[in-house]
Amino acid sequence: MGSSNVRITINGKIYEESIDQRMLLVDFIRERAGLTGTHVGCDTTNCGACTVHLDGRPVKSCTVLAVQADGKSVLTVEGLSRGEKLHPLQQAFLDKNGLQCGYCTSGMIMTALWLLKKNPGATREEIREALSGNICRCTGYSSIVDSIQQASGMSKDQAEEEEMVTRNPQAWR
Repeated sequence: MGSSNVRITINGKIYEESIDQRMLLVDFIRERAGLTGTHVGCDTTNCGACTVHLDGRPVKSCTVLAVQADGKSVLTVEGLSRGEKLHPLQQAFLDKNGLQCGYCTSGMIMTALWLLKKNPGATREEIREALSGNICRCTGYSSIVDSIQQASGMSKDQAEEEEMVTRNPQAWR
């Protein structure tokens, strides 16, 4: 296989690289962009640890070639926070103990972000269904679902998923 030139926007920053045509998007994100929040868990789409948004849709980046992302926009978990201010989903995972080892967390958050964008009032069952492609071996999922429900209070007027909202954690109890 040969090499290809790609131009991929990740979290608003453009990366132009010459890459092997077989390079996976997850490897491009980690090795070329230096963003290690997206994890490699299985390389078979089973675990969901590598979930990112490609042009606004969640994809498992371990089975997407980087050349397929040429000219497109990628959002990773690092693109959600604004400096020290966490995105409501990230904060909710901390508040509700939705993580233990943290390996699956970025994929869970990116999947949940997509769910809440299309269904802000998702029920526990809908959340569990949306997460069916993401595996966690530590938490038992209840705290993850609790976290997502807390974050479901995100403003419906949120223009883009990367915008931050201010919220009062006490209001969600």
